[in-house]
Amino acid sequence: MPTVPMLFAKLHRATVTAADLHYEGSIAIDAALLRAANIRPLQRVEIYDIDNGARLATYAIAGEPGQIMLNGAAARLVHPGDRVIICAYGDVDVERADAHTATVVLLGEGNKIDKILTQSANLPDVV
Repeated sequence: MPTVPMLFAKLHRATVTAADLHYEGSIAIDAALLRAANIRPLQRVEIYDIDNGARLATYAIAGEPGQIMLNGAAARLVHPGDRVIICAYGDVDVERADAHTATVVLLGEGNKIDKILTQSANLPDVV
């Protein structure tokens, strides 16, 4: 059955807390944020830096409370203090795509959860 890539989860406006050029790679994300967004360790994520426009892909690993740490080559693109959007995507069967929903976690100061939303893939009716 054909599939379509769709957003599964988003952490919106996370603040980067650290960057380690010499770590093997990945992004360390507060484990509580991973749970809230339904992002799994080792899952592919894309990171969009709001401050400088950099876009990159890596995989998630569980981090310490409040932590958003870019590792490896990504440390050259994203810096502590930058605001980022972290998105996880996955393939959905085309027949199920209209019923698909994604979890969106809005973050505030200190990478604390402000609100958790669900976004639907349904198109509104055109009038």
